[in-house]
Amino acid sequence: MAISVLSVASEAYPLVKTGGLGDVVGALPAALAPHGVDVTTFLPGYPRVLAALEAASSQQEHGGSGEVSHALGAPLHRWPDLLGAPAQLLEGEIAGHRLLVLDAPGYFAREGGPYGDPAGRDWDDNWRRFAAFARAAADVAGGAVAGERYDVLHAHDWQSGLAPAYLRFAPPAPAVPRTVMTIHNIAFQGRYDAGIFASLALPALAFAVDGVEYYGGVGYLKAGLESADAITTVSPTYAREILSPDFGMGLEGLIRTRQRRVSGIVNGIDTAVWSPSADPSLPARYDAATLARRAVNKRAVEQAFALDPGEGAIFCVVSRLTWQKGMDVLADAIPALVERGGRLALLGSGDAWLEQAFRDAAERFPGQIGVRLGYDEALSHLLQAGSDAILIPSRFEPCGLTQLYGLAYGCVPVVARTGGLADTVIHANAAALAAGVATGIQFDTVTYESLVGAIALATDLYADAERWEQIQRAGMAADFSWATSGRRYASLYRELLAA
Repeated sequence: MAISVLSVASEAYPLVKTGGLGDVVGALPAALAPHGVDVTTFLPGYPRVLAALEAASSQQEHGGSGEVSHALGAPLHRWPDLLGAPAQLLEGEIAGHRLLVLDAPGYFAREGGPYGDPAGRDWDDNWRRFAAFARAAADVAGGAVAGERYDVLHAHDWQSGLAPAYLRFAPPAPAVPRTVMTIHNIAFQGRYDAGIFASLALPALAFAVDGVEYYGGVGYLKAGLESADAITTVSPTYAREILSPDFGMGLEGLIRTRQRRVSGIVNGIDTAVWSPSADPSLPARYDAATLARRAVNKRAVEQAFALDPGEGAIFCVVSRLTWQKGMDVLADAIPALVERGGRLALLGSGDAWLEQAFRDAAERFPGQIGVRLGYDEALSHLLQAGSDAILIPSRFEPCGLTQLYGLAYGCVPVVARTGGLADTVIHANAAALAAGVATGIQFDTVTYESLVGAIALATDLYADAERWEQIQRAGMAADFSWATSGRRYASLYRELLAA
């Protein structure tokens, strides 16, 4: 019999995405289906999600099809007062898999992003928005909604963290599903003042050290980690790192007490979306046997980022521009990169001072440094297909997906040795090169000296065309599809149900 899972998250590609969380949640249903797991994805009713449902409903009436489908129909359930606002449950499909949407205009019918206004400021009531979302998810998973019942509730990151706590402290029905809490980035925790607790519709006993209380306030991620039957994070190395104060961000003590329930499962990538031989975003498609075709994409990158044409290495960055991602160190290293004959094409956004630092670098080194602030999905595919190497100097990186895309596209990752970056890239040392298994370059500690040293090694290796192609092909041969990770999640669900 198939296992029924409610996957609860604030993002899912292709409907809404701000980072890797959306990619992972969007890919999980297809990854788990071959292993006897039926996944229903539960999302907030942001304007773009509802618009996609409405458009799909109209398409269906006219015989069309798309990523999102299924006529809207009547709501499956209504909440007259969901922590202070009315809400209803809508049904659809996303890429052929079932989708449930919490339509709550008082919480989600807003311009801006999922978490903040158009100026990038967090919504003041995010605590209530995502508490209501988690309460609704617990109701759905726990059997309070007619026709809806699940074996497992799988919560992702802090926005869903209260769902396991609601099932533990205020279950909607006697039968409670097993729960999994996945940490995609422990730095984002959903911490709020204790004053909000009275509005969460939780019993008083939940405000305790083994409940939702966290350093005198309320912790959403902490609540999920304390209440879930199993905890996962997105790479084995990160699962070990978060046991220490350097990476645990204040939650390391809790993680240590629950260490036997913690596992690290590396994210996969959706090879239907990320495949250089079939990618519609590319001027030239290719595979490991036709790497020469990447030259066409390289010319397109030069044009898109106003880089001087040439055969020297193009390094790319597709990232949030933040301290965590090591972008401050990269900004300092740009003169050394240019001196080595490298060029840089950067796509991203983030801290204003870092955005300005890269704009300044582009002005200082015209034709060598190209910067596009913001995010563009198609352009991110082109960068992987046309750049020679991707720079990921993160101070910590739970898993990372851009290095996996780089491996699949023959864009050699140059990464800090941390988290999932350490787990997925094989460093090009002498032994790995001799064995033909090197897939990228790793460096320890994110400093100017170490990053410049890694860039120097990359440019030296790039100068040896035969060796560079060997590294590219080894990376492209690696299997980072969801096949293995999907099997691991399915095994975890079965272990929980057996227990």
